[in-house]
Amino acid sequence: MADKYFSAIWEAIAPAVGNHLWQSTLVAAAAALLTLLLRKHQAHVRYCIWLIASLKFLIPFSFLIAIGSRLTWQRQSAEAARPALYFVVEEISQPFTKAAVHAAAPQTPSVAAPTLTQVFPWIVAVWFVGFLAVLLVWILRWRRISNAMKAATPLHEGREVGTLRRMEHAGGIRRPIALLLSRASLEPGIFGIVRPILIWPEGISQQLHDAHLEAILAHEVWHVRRRDNLAAAFHMLVEAVFWFYPLVWWMGARLLEERERACDEEVLALGSDRQIYAESILKVCEFCLGSPLPCVSGVTGADLKKRMVRIMKNRISMKLDLARKLILIMAAFLAIALPITFGVFHATPGHAQSNDVTAPPARSFETITIKPDPSTENWVNRSKVMYLNDGSFTAHSVPLQLLVKLAYHVQDSQISGPSDLLSQRYDVDAKLSSADTKALSQSPMLEQGGGDQSIQALLRDRFKLAAHMETRNLPVYDLVVDGDGPKFQESSNDLHLMRMSKGELDSQGTHMAFLTDQLSVRLGRTVVDKTGLHGNYTFNLHWTPDPDEEARINRDGMPSPPSSAAASGPPLATAVQEQLGLRLEPQNEPVQILVIDHVETPSN
Repeated sequence: MADKYFSAIWEAIAPAVGNHLWQSTLVAAAAALLTLLLRKHQAHVRYCIWLIASLKFLIPFSFLIAIGSRLTWQRQSAEAARPALYFVVEEISQPFTKAAVHAAAPQTPSVAAPTLTQVFPWIVAVWFVGFLAVLLVWILRWRRISNAMKAATPLHEGREVGTLRRMEHAGGIRRPIALLLSRASLEPGIFGIVRPILIWPEGISQQLHDAHLEAILAHEVWHVRRRDNLAAAFHMLVEAVFWFYPLVWWMGARLLEERERACDEEVLALGSDRQIYAESILKVCEFCLGSPLPCVSGVTGADLKKRMVRIMKNRISMKLDLARKLILIMAAFLAIALPITFGVFHATPGHAQSNDVTAPPARSFETITIKPDPSTENWVNRSKVMYLNDGSFTAHSVPLQLLVKLAYHVQDSQISGPSDLLSQRYDVDAKLSSADTKALSQSPMLEQGGGDQSIQALLRDRFKLAAHMETRNLPVYDLVVDGDGPKFQESSNDLHLMRMSKGELDSQGTHMAFLTDQLSVRLGRTVVDKTGLHGNYTFNLHWTPDPDEEARINRDGMPSPPSSAAASGPPLATAVQEQLGLRLEPQNEPVQILVIDHVETPSN
């Protein structure tokens, strides 16, 4: 049980995490390309680009895709207008959907993957320990600064306060920044996000001339103006969650570099002398320690040597011209529009009126009697479902989920709804009208892929069932032809029957869809026919059922007599390969899911 539980979690999480990291890496690569193209322009532009790339790690494209999938466009027009770009986006943005499952899934459905189920909990544990370790480091450093603040003395007047107020006015800061005089050896820095406070080390003012003091305070004011602490806090969250991914730490260094460079450019733009400004930064480095947290903006961050070179160069950074502004706007638009557009064309059928499965069907029962099954006896040998030629339908002690399966021609793995209501059992007696009975004699009751219209009407009218179809990526088995070809013959008779017993399927001229349906029931996972065989075939498949298969059959309440050949038969996957010349391949593919929006117990 634990093996299957961890395997299911892995199949759900691993492709999503892999796709998210891949998508975020693509955005980071695009950011790197843009910053390279804009390397001679103002630093705050490159900083914004890197910040957007960082925030992408917190916003999966699947969220934007979900927004697109909710748009109420007509499904038919969307299907008809799907551009080639849709398929390109799907392949590029989700490369791990199948690969992750291939790596994680067992080679045969009957054999569990012990390495996966043993390693997966350790992977989660290692990630969690790393996450807590990064948070602990941040918290300890934060407490260090917090303790320094508690021991600090507020400054309300003096040389530092007067200079700070002038710099606030020059920088357009309306709310005065509180200033605390600290005995700690930390460099001057901005603490806090909502109400920023400037921590000023005691004794540093004696080492600074008025011009030096003005330059340093102007630098800190621009940190407040730019809200650098808030942006740094977001990236710290990215680093904590994705601590195992070196790219996020590299991006953190780029953010810090461009942040300090942007403040340097603003200070120099205010008229500060380059040499004096460089001297002021070096003096702070000489007498103070650097800020221990990126979200406490200081003066000495980034590569000091590179900063000195840039400051002393008498080179003015170019502003963005109209063409480059349009490029950035287009890039930002595409980053949002592409996943939303992908979601529109990937919209689930359930959100289009034409695929509403609760629409009134063309055929319905004329008389219906439904009673809850009150028996507490073992129902394994009592359940039955019968269709009669006179238009009668009888279901005895069957779960509601089985009626849903018959109505919509889906498997258990394709039903999403309230398990407590779906497991309730009922006795159903119904009969079609004479006109529908006559029409039924000319066409099968269970249309291939469409289900039973009359049972759909029964569920809609008496159980108040409302549902829609959605497409979801789920674990499936692809049924393909093995290397030596199929080991059965096409039928020459018109029987079209399949005898189903415990551990045996005996086909007398049935289509491959009957085989995939029965395999889906016994494997508990949708089996997709990819054999390319379109005829009616005769074969005998026998195997030894495993406990999970027996539990599924018993749960449906549709037992079958045991087969004498099943006692010595191989596992089901092996039997399919050896006896039929077919192979079951585990995949992760889009599957139509019946999502039950509402269902209730029928009234008497």
